[in-house]
Amino acid sequence: MLTVYDTDKNEFTKVEEPDPSLSYTYADYLKWNFEERLELFRGKIFKLAAPNTKHQAILRNLSAELWIFLKEKKCKIYPAPFDVRLPVKNNKRDHEVTTVVQPDICVICDDSKIDDKGCCGAPDLIIEILSPGNSKKEIKLKYELYEEAGVLEYWVIYPEEESVVVFLLNEKGKFDVKTPYAADDIIKSKAIPGFSINTNDIFTK
Repeated sequence: MLTVYDTDKNEFTKVEEPDPSLSYTYADYLKWNFEERLELFRGKIFKLAAPNTKHQAILRNLSAELWIFLKEKKCKIYPAPFDVRLPVKNNKRDHEVTTVVQPDICVICDDSKIDDKGCCGAPDLIIEILSPGNSKKEIKLKYELYEEAGVLEYWVIYPEEESVVVFLLNEKGKFDVKTPYAADDIIKSKAIPGFSINTNDIFTK
């Protein structure tokens, strides 16, 4: 338990602190108020790594390119922090959802998935920019979660290597691994028809 001072009530109150050994739902997640950003992977807590300057520059570059391209289109871009709930089957109620992620960038074309709390359902495109603090377990879990949820296209960006790996969902509901994109390559999105970007523009400072 955490003891915090509630300025509205003018008193100290007890607040439950998330326990990494327990399993939680989105209903629990909504009750938390911590400075650290958290995600839920099948009910388990994962702390988001603090972004560095290079991470934020890549986020800026991609967000700007996508926003300009999508400005007059139905699909919309939502950069982090933005909660994406990934329900299993059709269990969409807060106490049923056990996976809540905050992708660095997501593009959503079905506006019925958007509500006041974020997105409920799989985005069409998710982009994750790896940080030094990302663990192999976290990377593997996110790959599995996005594939299971039916994300059409998933980009993983490696800032230090300045490369991008793109996964596309096939007819069997599995990601196909594509060749990594490196310097001066052109990435053409399948989930967002017409959008393309030179990798040099992703990694420019």
